[in-house]
Amino acid sequence: MDLFKNIAIILLTYVLTENFVLSKFLGICPFLGVSKKPSSSLGMGLAVTFVMVCATCVTYPIYYGVLVPLNISYMKTVAFILIIALFVQLVEMAMKKFMPPLYKALGVYLPLITTNCAVLGVTILNIDNESSFFDSVITSFSAGIGFLMVMLIFAGVRGRLERCNVPKALEGTPITLVAASIVSLAFIGFGGVVEGIFGGAV
Repeated sequence: MDLFKNIAIILLTYVLTENFVLSKFLGICPFLGVSKKPSSSLGMGLAVTFVMVCATCVTYPIYYGVLVPLNISYMKTVAFILIIALFVQLVEMAMKKFMPPLYKALGVYLPLITTNCAVLGVTILNIDNESSFFDSVITSFSAGIGFLMVMLIFAGVRGRLERCNVPKALEGTPITLVAASIVSLAFIGFGGVVEGIFGGAV
């Protein structure tokens, strides 16, 4: 029972209260660039989630099995970026072969997952928090689901904006940033929800 409780706490925390995009402001580039359509938002969200989980599964043992014993833990950022780049290349090749329309829709933002600070951030966060391997994988998955959810929500918001009579001075990027800030403010309402459900377990 404690295991499921722990999973639920991590999931709710990184999807709602500590969302990487809206709370930690990581992964803003694809959030603003790819969220124009639900289809591209879904593809990007799934790709980022996949890379987050896979990168965590590899970076965690490399950090504790290689970098720490060799006393070169300060190289974790470089090592993690190389690992993330490898998985992004695999995802990019798979999409290009099996999902050409989605590959074309994501455009330059797909290879940019390599430098997506949300992906690198979650791998480093797991190390800094001294989480177990299992908790690290769940955290990465939860962060990815949170990223995916926000991408889909904002794609819907931007779809509505296109049908609105926006003042000329706010057209384009300005109204997008205003909408993003309002969505971020809306998520503040989830503050304390984990503590409320689990009685201060966090």
